[in-house]
Amino acid sequence: MAQAITIETFFSRTNLRQLAAPVLIVLILSMMVLPLPPFALDVFFTFNIALSVMVMLVAMYTLKPLDFSVFPTVLLVTTLLRLSLNVASTRVVLLQGHTGPAAAGKVIEAFGHFLVGGNYAVGIVVFVILTVINFVVITKGAGRIAEVGARFTLDAMPGKQMAIDADLNAGLIGEDEARKRRSNIAQEADFYGSMDGASKFVRGDAVAGILILLINVIGGLIVGVLQHDMEIGEAARNYTLLTIGDGLVAQIPALIISTAAGLVVTRVGDDDRDIGQQFVGQVFGNPMVLVLTAGILGTLGLIPGMPNFVFLLLASGIGALAWWKLKAQQATATAAAAPAPAAGPQESQEASWSDVAPVDVLGLEVGYRLIPLVDKGQDGDLLKRIRGLRKKFAQEVGFLSAPVHIRDNLELKPNAYRITLKGVEVGTGEAYPGMFLAINPGRVSGPLPGNVTKDPAFGLPAVWIEAHMRDQAHVLGYTVVDAGTVVATHLNHVILSHAAELLGRQETQALLDHIAKDAPKLIEDLVPKQLPLATVQRVLQNMLEEGVNIRDMRSVIETLAENATRTQDPVELTAQVRIALGRAIVQQLYPGTAEMQVMALEPGLERILTQAVQGGAGTAEASGIEPGLADTLLRETVAAAQRQEEVGLPAVLLVPGNLRWVLSRFLRRAWPNLKVLANAEIPESRTLKVNTIIGAKP
Repeated sequence: MAQAITIETFFSRTNLRQLAAPVLIVLILSMMVLPLPPFALDVFFTFNIALSVMVMLVAMYTLKPLDFSVFPTVLLVTTLLRLSLNVASTRVVLLQGHTGPAAAGKVIEAFGHFLVGGNYAVGIVVFVILTVINFVVITKGAGRIAEVGARFTLDAMPGKQMAIDADLNAGLIGEDEARKRRSNIAQEADFYGSMDGASKFVRGDAVAGILILLINVIGGLIVGVLQHDMEIGEAARNYTLLTIGDGLVAQIPALIISTAAGLVVTRVGDDDRDIGQQFVGQVFGNPMVLVLTAGILGTLGLIPGMPNFVFLLLASGIGALAWWKLKAQQATATAAAAPAPAAGPQESQEASWSDVAPVDVLGLEVGYRLIPLVDKGQDGDLLKRIRGLRKKFAQEVGFLSAPVHIRDNLELKPNAYRITLKGVEVGTGEAYPGMFLAINPGRVSGPLPGNVTKDPAFGLPAVWIEAHMRDQAHVLGYTVVDAGTVVATHLNHVILSHAAELLGRQETQALLDHIAKDAPKLIEDLVPKQLPLATVQRVLQNMLEEGVNIRDMRSVIETLAENATRTQDPVELTAQVRIALGRAIVQQLYPGTAEMQVMALEPGLERILTQAVQGGAGTAEASGIEPGLADTLLRETVAAAQRQEEVGLPAVLLVPGNLRWVLSRFLRRAWPNLKVLANAEIPESRTLKVNTIIGAKP
């Protein structure tokens, strides 16, 4: 019973598919050494023709070159199949050629008589022409395109990888999508490299076809005259016709396969149309081109001595097609411009609360040329990217922001957009659909022609370029993104920069309700028994203002509950929460266990600032720092922070806990990237190194 199951499993559908390729290769190689009867040659020659036609049709209906990634292997197998058939047919022709033109099967006979009329001189000419077309024109051109494509693909790989990393960091794509895109880039380079090498198979096949033709003709004459006592003329006619038929029946499929290779490597465009649809749409899509062509043909048809009927017939056909195209365009334009049915007169109604439109928390207004980016009907994917941004924001920051309301604004420039926060503009920029923004990350190897501008999100130098210059920009080291990515990245930057303002009462309550699903008692004991919701919201906003995420809400709630009986001051509570989250705060700035290289205050300056804070209005926000001292402190801190970032280190200032809040608010306005940490926030396991002491005498 076990043996029966094993055999059944061995001959399962999966195993048969795995055996198909090895069996085919072994069968092809065996044809070179085993004699085949004429009927078997007919079957295999017919299969070769069918296979070549099938490959060409697959190439025509392929949308992207990688959709037919097995083509280089197919090219090798089909070339090997043709050569094996040439060897097998050569054996039959030389052994049985003296018996007549049907010695090598009906297929070779048909190609030797029907296609060239039984004239071996004509057959030789036709065979040479087919070989020249295949070898000199199609194969050489396809090989050159594959070679250039492989070179440009390899040169553009670093830039494409950087673009994928930029999309991943901006939240436009996930890890799975980034991994898939990187794999596609590697496969694309491998494909063009394989096509560059595989084109040599067809070139060698063409040379082999010519040599096989000469060898068969000479060998046939020797065999026919010396071994079968045939006349030279009869031997030349019999063996040459058989050889020509054999050569044609192999070269025609080779020509078809070469054409398929050219179709694959010359495929341009990422739309969802195959080659036939692209050809018809782009060549016959413009009615003005058709009108001019019909006019030129009609004029030539009226010249005496020209083939008037043929020229006028084609001119009439092309003119009719142009007229049909123009009518179709006019109908489409009329339907698009037709006004909507006017609504009947309505009586004016009294004003109601429904007339009061609430202000959107987050808004995106676009000019009319950017509408296709946010219109699903026009394949706009900006809505999908914005959903991805909100999801990534929730995962990284710790709460779900308000949805982004998108609307068109005719008051903006056609290519402009505006980002609003609670009705106030917080960001603006321009984007050009169909073009790409090449951003200079600081290490490009040359300039690009185009519309010079700046990246609206980070202010980096950039230039808007045409689509055909995308690969060139990648090679030069630019980070290239499309118009939708520009808007999405800018929106993501604005959302991260204003995270504290996006955390309203409603979002805070929703966050607590979400935590209460897993720890209901923890939330119930804190809000509103110990702290009001407004205080919890203020503490979380204080954290977000300084770039600290609130994903570890369990630690935040536990710390607030522990200190709520001692103080209700949001600033004091924020300081205690930061101490509880110190490990995460430090990890965000200094990943791993590396040494923390920070800035610090001179002890004398610390004492002066402590006295100034204590002598203020009694709150942590009121600092009585003397103006001259404040100016010196600000200037030296900015200079030290700039030196830190120039050497690739984060700008971190370490201060006593009673100064942290005041100095953070004061210094952050001059250097937004500056992070002020309290001594108590540093875990005991981390090693500190003070690079710069602010206030020290030179």
